[in-house]
Amino acid sequence: MSKPLQPVMTAAYFAQSVISFGVALGSVALGIVFLPIDPWVRAFLAVAVLYTVTSAFGLAKCVRDRQEVVSVSSRVDQARLDKLLSEHDPYKVDAL
Repeated sequence: MSKPLQPVMTAAYFAQSVISFGVALGSVALGIVFLPIDPWVRAFLAVAVLYTVTSAFGLAKCVRDRQEVVSVSSRVDQARLDKLLSEHDPYKVDAL
């Protein structure tokens, strides 16, 4: 069996993701700073945005970890199947 291709993240894709995240977070921060509201409401919105960001990172980590577990278990199953197929002799006759 051939080795499955591993997805490769390019530097450009990584940079685009980081820049996109920075622009989004910066835009929300500027929006909160310039809102014509009381400071306690502004602080509440800032904490809410920070909580959303940290929970998004946590969710992304969980999704990544689950994907790695599925990938590892499928590789183990593939190795077992390869071993069984390599040891199988279709011309072998079992003695009675």
